[in-house]
Amino acid sequence: MNSSVSKIELENKTIYLVKTAHISAQSVEDVKNTIQEVTPSTVCIELDAQRARSFSQNDQWEKTDIISIIKKKQIGLLISNLILSSYQKKMAKQLNISVGAEMIEAMNQAKNVSARISYIDRDIQITFKRIYRLLTFSQKFKLLVGLFSSLFDEEKITDEQLENLKQSDMIDSALSEMGKSFPIIKQVLVDERDQYMAQKIKQAIGSVIVAVVGAAHAPGIQKHLLTEHSLKDLEVIPEKRFSSKIIGWLIPIVILTTILISFSFDSDLGLRQIQTWILFNGVLSAIGTALVLGHPLSILTAFIAAPISSLSPLLAAGWFAGIVEAIMRKPTVKDFQTVGEDINSLKGFYRNKVLRVLLVVIMANLFSSIGTLLSSMEIFKSLFEQLG
Repeated sequence: MNSSVSKIELENKTIYLVKTAHISAQSVEDVKNTIQEVTPSTVCIELDAQRARSFSQNDQWEKTDIISIIKKKQIGLLISNLILSSYQKKMAKQLNISVGAEMIEAMNQAKNVSARISYIDRDIQITFKRIYRLLTFSQKFKLLVGLFSSLFDEEKITDEQLENLKQSDMIDSALSEMGKSFPIIKQVLVDERDQYMAQKIKQAIGSVIVAVVGAAHAPGIQKHLLTEHSLKDLEVIPEKRFSSKIIGWLIPIVILTTILISFSFDSDLGLRQIQTWILFNGVLSAIGTALVLGHPLSILTAFIAAPISSLSPLLAAGWFAGIVEAIMRKPTVKDFQTVGEDINSLKGFYRNKVLRVLLVVIMANLFSSIGTLLSSMEIFKSLFEQLG
């Protein structure tokens, strides 16, 4: 047994922890040899059920309902998944290896030795939601900029970097680096998942267990195998910050109150204030949609929806514009198949209908927010001039 495999004895279990890199051909051999050698009762794999299906079902992307994703407010999760997946595929392409080959090998070898398969990772959506809820607004913005900049990084990895990648989990290592600027990311993405996976491994059926995990998680998992953790607590999605809830409703209340006060001074002023609100919000949201070459009806929808949605934190102009875009320019099977490649270039963003829908949602919302800011300033300015 080589150095990439750790044998851990618990009271009633023998656990073989196989440390892998998701882009290393050697990791595939390590997984295969370990399972064949120890013939475990259960093979634990660092995947959640959703990601496991994506490995076993090649048409998983093609079944994606983009409209449903918009309605469920999961655009941010989808974009994060796409960016991380794209980064991983780009690195794997340089190394001429399939992404997640060691995970697929673990599934195949488990079937060969008639072992149970246990997917031990926490649901990726829960992980992303916990990160999103725990980050401040400025941290979210900085993280988003960092993720998008990674899309267009054409730097080739060196031989030295390659050797380092073979010793670690590529995605987790990259995001752990971000964790130096955002400690909460390391806590949720690495530390919590170490605890979660360790507990799932201990709950696996049988006396001999093989656990296939990224090398970045191995030390934490090994440590947490000696303690107990509540899976339920680690799956809780934090409530929105009270301050963000208050601000979300406070802004529209202040705007509406200001407009009503304007009417009390001068009905013409009140009408101008309403006109300012509608034009700034609607026109700017429509411009944002037009900049990403949205369908004419999507542009019109953004114009109509923005002044209304800006008065409620529960609505967003981009959701309505995005749904119309998806209906008018329904993504094809090819769009879903090539989304991982197209996301790496600006041209690909405009060519791919899936990504175009995401752009429409983002830009309609972004420009609507700018419109809210500018119209608010103009409304306050007009009222203060009247008071003066």
